[in-house]
Amino acid sequence: MTAATQPSSTHHAWLVPLLCLFLGGALLGLSTNLAKLAGEMTLQPLAFLTWAIVGATGILFVLATIRGVLPPVNKRTLEYYTVAALVGVAGSNFIFFSAVPHVGAGFVALIISLPPLLTYVGALALGMERFNMLRALGVVAALAGAAVLAVNKLNASSADSFWILVALLGPVLLAIGNIYRTLRWPPGVSADALAPGMLMVAALMLLLLGLLSELPLSLPRQKTGPLVLIALQSVVFAGQFLLLFILQKTGGPVLLSLLGAVGALVGVPVAVLLQGEAPPEGLLLGALLIGVGVAFVTLGKAKTPASGAT
Repeated sequence: MTAATQPSSTHHAWLVPLLCLFLGGALLGLSTNLAKLAGEMTLQPLAFLTWAIVGATGILFVLATIRGVLPPVNKRTLEYYTVAALVGVAGSNFIFFSAVPHVGAGFVALIISLPPLLTYVGALALGMERFNMLRALGVVAALAGAAVLAVNKLNASSADSFWILVALLGPVLLAIGNIYRTLRWPPGVSADALAPGMLMVAALMLLLLGLLSELPLSLPRQKTGPLVLIALQSVVFAGQFLLLFILQKTGGPVLLSLLGAVGALVGVPVAVLLQGEAPPEGLLLGALLIGVGVAFVTLGKAKTPASGAT
């Protein structure tokens, strides 16, 4: 690359992660609503999540085979797949999918926007991120928006406090995953090779959980609706996790953590308009703060010199 073209490419380097952020966030918001539909079809959370992950794994393995980038298997990548699958896929999604029937798809979509502050603090502490005032303000704004919505939900007379608290564990796992995937990214391995490897291990974890527990993995045999829903969720998961890895590589852990904020902006309106949920209290203020936070973090990334860590 010549010196003449370097400034231009650097100036537009934020476009790819920004596109991945909005597309991946949209799929994340859609996923929480599909989980609610699954509950209405009496699909058990573990069964729905497990078979959707199995389907997504198959989709990404087909794509990886076509592109000639099958997941490498060695000590480093096996560690990576296992930890990333536990905190970023199996653990966090099992919590969210189990909580949706109790607290609603809209609330779950909102709390998935909570990881930015945890991720940003962790990235700063580990030297993965340089302090930038605009990005810091953006993270605080996005967190404040999610907090406004979460507090209003907890204060609601019909709130299920136990499931609200359980659901809030999910964002902690997501924040850990955001930092871990960047910190331990295997050298020289592409995003479209890592994504199917992680999902394959997550599918094995969920299947093992079903076999060792009394949680059912069976599916209705006389109805096509649940199978269609699982197929749709498989496609959503495949796109979501592939975009997640691309965003992780091009945007770093803090920009990645805003996937949930974008997911909230998509998931909440879908839950209200298409699924008949009541609009969360404080929706306007919360959505405004989240939107401002995404804008600030994105602008801060564009103006911050690239570092080796992100």
